[in-house]
Amino acid sequence: MRVEIWSDIACPWCYIGKARFEKGLAEFAHRDEVEVVHRSFELDPSRAKGDTALVIDMLAEKYGRSREEAAAMEANVAANAQSEGLGYRTEGRDHGNTFDIHRLLHLAKARGRQDELLTLAYRANFAEERSVFDAEVLVALAEEAGLDAVEARAVLADPEAYADDVRTDEREAAELGANAVPFFVLDRRYGISGGQPSEVFVQALEQAWKDRPATALTTVGGDAAACDTDGACEVPQS
Repeated sequence: MRVEIWSDIACPWCYIGKARFEKGLAEFAHRDEVEVVHRSFELDPSRAKGDTALVIDMLAEKYGRSREEAAAMEANVAANAQSEGLGYRTEGRDHGNTFDIHRLLHLAKARGRQDELLTLAYRANFAEERSVFDAEVLVALAEEAGLDAVEARAVLADPEAYADDVRTDEREAAELGANAVPFFVLDRRYGISGGQPSEVFVQALEQAWKDRPATALTTVGGDAAACDTDGACEVPQS
């Protein structure tokens, strides 16, 4: 079975959803027969490269809230992350264009180190004092993930390197009807939107495994927190 996950490094629910999916996968009897592939999805593709802003300021502007209210929104998301054992800084994080990160993730995929780099990039963005919008930080993360630093730097220096791969992923997301992330697709038959609880992923994996001859894409699970194409990330009320 193949599970494809469309996500963006800037999306907190993708960070949380990845942890919840992995928890569900660990409980799935056929987990060793599941191939996980991470796909690209940009939340803020129109933002210019190098144009970054503090997350708190971005949220306040986007939702028309005060900085105090934006900080409370971040604290709510942080509580969800921490409940999954994830680190989450509520202050000092920045937000920007993630196209270069996605290009580097495609290099990592080609070298068999995609999940390693994605995990490190999420941790750097949400839990550590490291900006994933800094090219040298990305090169360092690539090296930590087992990639060649020289090759990673060359990819970042060439704006067309793996650019078509990113755009293909985004086009396929649109064709599948994904307008928010994280978005999980099981064997191109079952779709799961948002950072669902781990038990929803267990149910979906079991259902997809049982009904492997199915051909139509079926949505599994109800609504769950996600980040949409405007960069807006839903925040639970409790």
